Amino acid sequence: MSARALLYSFSPKPNVPPDISSTKKSSGSGCRPLTRFRFRVQNRGQYCWAVRVSERDSGGGGAGKVFADVKSEAYELSKTVKFEDGSRDIGNGLKEDLVSVAEVSWLEQFPKRWLIVILCFSAFLLCNMDRVNMSIAILPMSAEYNWNSATVGLIQSSFFWGYLLTQIAGGILADTVGGKQVLAFGVIWWSVATALTPVAAKLGLPFLLVTRAFMGIGEGVAMPAMNNILSKWIPVSERSRALALVYSGMYIGSVTGFAFSPFLIHQFGWPSVFYSFGSLGTVWFAVWLTKAHSSPAEDPELRPEEKKLILSGNVSKAPVKVIPWGQILSKAPVWALIVSHFCHNWGTFILLTWMPTYYNQVLKFNLTESGLFCVLPWLTMAFSANLGGWIADTLVSRGVSVTRVRKIMQTIGFLGPAFFLTQLSHVNSPAMAVVCMACSQGTDAFSQSGLYSNHQDIAPRYSGVLLGLSNTAGVLAGVVGTASTGYILQHGSWDDVFKVSVGLYLVGTVVWNLFSTGEKIID
Repeated sequence: MSARALLYSFSPKPNVPPDISSTKKSSGSGCRPLTRFRFRVQNRGQYCWAVRVSERDSGGGGAGKVFADVKSEAYELSKTVKFEDGSRDIGNGLKEDLVSVAEVSWLEQFPKRWLIVILCFSAFLLCNMDRVNMSIAILPMSAEYNWNSATVGLIQSSFFWGYLLTQIAGGILADTVGGKQVLAFGVIWWSVATALTPVAAKLGLPFLLVTRAFMGIGEGVAMPAMNNILSKWIPVSERSRALALVYSGMYIGSVTGFAFSPFLIHQFGWPSVFYSFGSLGTVWFAVWLTKAHSSPAEDPELRPEEKKLILSGNVSKAPVKVIPWGQILSKAPVWALIVSHFCHNWGTFILLTWMPTYYNQVLKFNLTESGLFCVLPWLTMAFSANLGGWIADTLVSRGVSVTRVRKIMQTIGFLGPAFFLTQLSHVNSPAMAVVCMACSQGTDAFSQSGLYSNHQDIAPRYSGVLLGLSNTAGVLAGVVGTASTGYILQHGSWDDVFKVSVGLYLVGTVVWNLFSTGEKIID
């Protein structure tokens, strides 16, 4: 609140408060009369308060004393009336200058950095809604177009062709141009590709493969762009929570996609899934352009105290002009990220793309049941990701080293899924199989506070590039793993599929604990 907002002038009126600014001489020595200054501070309740401050000169032309003779008295406020000069009569003959305290809404007081996090969460929600709808729609589509398992695997993997191409490019653009523009491009691009999917399918398989690859191009830039934005907006003490919330948007998106897709397909046919989900991206795009900025320094509406909090806890925001590839690729922790990301994503993407088919073929669920039972594991992931984020940030705030926290969380993210996948071959009921899937993906989500937070730890200025680099390996795992699963199922069983995933989880655990770090290694 400014000083002007606290000072008011009063004009003489018949109904004035009792005079507290009397010029009566003080007794004793010949001091000149007291000079009284009266200030009024507005209270937003029913009363105002008058406070007087006096100045006394001790005489002789010397320095005078200014002292506060504080005496406050309450006066009831009456209805405010405006004067022609813009000032207001606020009751009891008191006249207020034309300076008022601005009303601040709750939305304006909401931390801007967490508004950015929520918008990124929304983008990732749409990201997975548009990605998993094919996992449900592929069942009626394959029946309509007579696709076999190998063709289904090819279609499912075609998304990753485009997704692979834009990981590193998206990171470079985000670090050099700005995350806001790159993420906006990605969302609108994949939304259009999603809406065009039914048209492409009717034109033929090659057109469908290209459209899915184009969709992957848009989604490929999302994670590097988001990582760049959050590295600038979020202090390290809030990093795990922010990333966990954003990535839980992917899980909620999967829940939403799996829950609504069967209903839309049943009511309106499988093309309706792609049309409805794709149209939502335009709404997000409009909000993002008006509310988001790539960094706090670019946001003219950011409150000074929040900007100070963000900038005091983060590294230099000098723009990146040159990517130090040699330095990045020479560090063992970087390669630990790359290898671990590959091992992690192999299991994650197989479950993402093939889970409805597993429920349908092995557990004998119908289309609607497959979609509904796919919801439970993703809900578990959304919950456990945020739980892991709070645990990680709490451990860091209590003095546990970032390195140790990252290793603990990622070890849970590897060994948990490995254990529960091994139990699938021993369960005898569909309900227990669903529980194992839910526990597998629930423990997998602790990776958000492990390897997915580590990019900003070891190279905050190049976090977009680094995530693009490691996620390229993760996408390769998605491409190879998704396609090879179809091949394995033609020549083997689901047990063989899960054994490969478990083996890679164990490899990732060893590599991560030997070579990863939570310390900054690249300036």
